[in-house]
This record gives sequence, C-alpha cells and structure tokens, in this order.
Amino acid sequence: MQKPDTVYFFGTCLIDLLYPNAGLAGMQLIRSAGVKVIFPENQTCCGQPAFNSGYREEALQVARQLMTCFPGNIPIIVPSGSCGGMIKQHWPELFKDQSDYDEACSIAERTYELTQFLVETLDIQLTDLGQPVKIAIHTSCAARREMGVAEHIESLIGQLSQVETLEQERKPECCGFGGTFALKQADLSGAMVTDKTKAIRATGASKVISQDCGCLMNIGGALDKQKAGIESQHIAEFLWERSHATD
Repeated sequence: MQKPDTVYFFGTCLIDLLYPNAGLAGMQLIRSAGVKVIFPENQTCCGQPAFNSGYREEALQVARQLMTCFPGNIPIIVPSGSCGGMIKQHWPELFKDQSDYDEACSIAERTYELTQFLVETLDIQLTDLGQPVKIAIHTSCAARREMGVAEHIESLIGQLSQVETLEQERKPECCGFGGTFALKQADLSGAMVTDKTKAIRATGASKVISQDCGCLMNIGGALDKQKAGIESQHIAEFLWERSHATD
C-alpha cells in the first residue's frame, strides 16, 4: 500500500479505558510521518467479546455501531493485533448473509495493525534518544497468528540503538489472557501467565513490551502482584518516548 494522506485510528476499548497514552503515542507516530489521523469520537468496541462468547446477534449490533465510524475509503489503523484480527479476519464471517456484508468486508480490507502500518507503509525511521535499557518482547497470539505481523515489533525496536532485547524462553507462547478465556478458565489462565512471567523475569529485563493491551494488562498485573519490579508498556508509547525523549 502506498503512503496515504489520511487514516482512521481505532483506539480499542482497553486503550480508551486503561492505556490512553498508548493510543496517543500511536497517533503521534503516524502524524510524525506526515499523515493526518482521524479519531472518530463515537467509536466503541469491535464486537470481539460477544463474538467469542457465542453472542453473534449482539456482536453484530456492536460491530455495526463501529462500522459507522469509518465511512471514508481510507485505511483504519488499530494498535492491537487482537482487535485488528477481529475486524480483518472475523467480520466477514460475522456479517455473512447480512445486507451490509460488502461494507464489512471493505472495512476488513482497510484494517491494518499499527506496527504493520509503521513498517510496511510508512517505513518509519527512528532515532533513539533514550538511556540504555534491557527489555523483553511479548508478541500477542493474534498479532502472530491472525494478523501475521509478529516480526514488525522486532524490526521497530531493532532501530533503537540503546535498547537491548533479551530473549525469553516462552516468547511465542500465549500469556493466558484471551479475553473471556481468563474468566472462564481462570486456573488455566493463571498457570499460563505464571509460566510467561517466570520466563520474562529470568531474562533480567527491566521492561516488557507488547502491541496488545490485553496481554500487557495480564502480564503486567501478574508481574506487579509478584513485585517483580518489571514495567509493562505498549510498543507505541515505548517508541514515542524513545524517539522523542527531549520533547
């Protein structure tokens, strides 16, 4: 895709409620490349929680509300592999046999995960202005398997000369969040995040970076409970802080 003049930014529920700085940083990164960002104020959920729980009619209602936010034929950037995967991969299934199926497919085709857009379309170049730091990376299951963009978080961080990435033993494994899975299978989810945080702690990293806020909430919450002293941060906020440290 050629570099567009304007994009929509879908902030997601978790960014709206818990990680607003990640959303702001994502938009700032895009604007820094000379692209106008439209943030529709009436945007809500993509419908994934209801969809994954089997409530298809309710998921359609939520998705249709979000659909009205993106009327123009321009890209939609999502700072989440999970929400991006819902729209891109599952909206065509959700809207099958519906009168607005073609509109849903159009939105799915125009949806890009943030790191994918920064690398593939903007070819963004970063200069590291921060202090030396050692980090671990967690790539979400949806970013890895549904969106196929796992390598982009690596290439972006690889531009930062003062950042050392420490490999964790369980890097490609799920953190155990999975949205409603963490509630329905709490014991299994807890065991999974315990394995994940143990691997992260073993690296000696002071910070863990991901592109999905659900994973950050789960991993970061577990690390806080363990009093591990390891911060968790969204990739957008991390990149913006590192490359604009003097702003």
